[in-house]
Amino acid sequence: MDFANYVAELVASLWNLGSFLVAIVVIVTVHEFGHYIVGRWTGIQAEVFSLGFGRRLYAWTDKRGTRWQIAALPLGGFVRFKGDRDAASTPDQGAQKGLSAAETRQTMAGAPLWARAATVVAGPLANFVLAFVLFAAVILWKGVAVDIPTIGALKTVPFATPHLQLGDTITAMEGQATPDLATFLSVADTLSDKPVVRYQVSRLDQAVSLDGPNPFPAYAASIQSPSAAEDAGLRVGDVILKAAGQDIASFSQMPKVIEASGGASVDLTVWRAGEVLNVALTPRSRDLPTADGGFETRWLIGVTGGMIFDPLVRRPSVTEAAGLAWQQGWYMAKVNLSGLGYMIAGKISTCNVSSPIGIAKAVGAAARSGWESFLQTLALVSLSIGLLNLFPIPVLDGGHLVFYAYEAVTGRPPNARAHQILMMVGVGLLGALMLFAVFNDVIGCI
Repeated sequence: MDFANYVAELVASLWNLGSFLVAIVVIVTVHEFGHYIVGRWTGIQAEVFSLGFGRRLYAWTDKRGTRWQIAALPLGGFVRFKGDRDAASTPDQGAQKGLSAAETRQTMAGAPLWARAATVVAGPLANFVLAFVLFAAVILWKGVAVDIPTIGALKTVPFATPHLQLGDTITAMEGQATPDLATFLSVADTLSDKPVVRYQVSRLDQAVSLDGPNPFPAYAASIQSPSAAEDAGLRVGDVILKAAGQDIASFSQMPKVIEASGGASVDLTVWRAGEVLNVALTPRSRDLPTADGGFETRWLIGVTGGMIFDPLVRRPSVTEAAGLAWQQGWYMAKVNLSGLGYMIAGKISTCNVSSPIGIAKAVGAAARSGWESFLQTLALVSLSIGLLNLFPIPVLDGGHLVFYAYEAVTGRPPNARAHQILMMVGVGLLGALMLFAVFNDVIGCI
């Protein structure tokens, strides 16, 4: 590795780390604040609100007696309530001795069951709210496409003569009418083998017929990280002209070519800002969600395609944006849970499990793509962490809720010794999962 490449990798690593720290601080702060504020509302006293673990770097105490602190290891955080022995809300029997009834009510263990449950569930719920707000904010900012296929921005693609222009409304392609965007996309699917397409457009109230590139060329709208495309040096804006010696007219031809490789190296001819490059990359196996809620394993290179133009957009109402954000969040939650179920059943690879290292790479790549991509990724990570914390594993919020459910049914909390053992088991499970995820991201999947 020469010095220039070393510096480039160092800068990329620092960027990933910085982006990840920003993301984790935001997500952890929101999560722990959910615990804190609902605990306060229900009468439970918070003694410590910590961002990070380990040695305390900075702290101050507010008028309610809560110490707010920043600790050295910024990979999480916690709220320690009155009467707790540690960050996992293990009751400290010694600290509760001698407390008055009013003081006992301010402890987590001494609060009513409903107050404890509400305080615990508030953390994951805060993550869901954050994801929803971020999804809605991006939708409000970006807008939604108008129903009529009208060009709002054009991509730069290798086409010899002038073709479509800003403001053109596409009324037909190859003689097939395109009265709305849904029909436009349907017609485009039938033109996958045509490098040149005949367009009929409305331009300044005049009907114009012209030739233009395929509406969906093999244009790299985004490059995933990590991916084969990233390793090969592909960039956003590249257009794939050939793959494995085959001429590529549209992006829809790429999956068949990549699948046919069976994971072997694929040669690509790529157009980049007027220059033609030859690159080789090796596809990677990935498990993708299907429309019926299942998963399928495919060979991928990590390139997401796009149209030759961005549709003209309109600003949605807050209500419409909220509805779209809810749909997006609900879909992603189902994909996460379905993926977990398929991994447990052995139907898809456990290579889909990522550690903070893999997450940092994804967040860094999103940040390099722009703030919209970063906020979308931040929302997805927040949603995933909220779901993870609801799993019925001791130490996690879901584990506490299981203990509370046991208490609600039996009328008494779990035996202190059993509680301690289960918490140790939970720590062991999370530690093993973390080590496995790090192995996936650093060493590679088997």
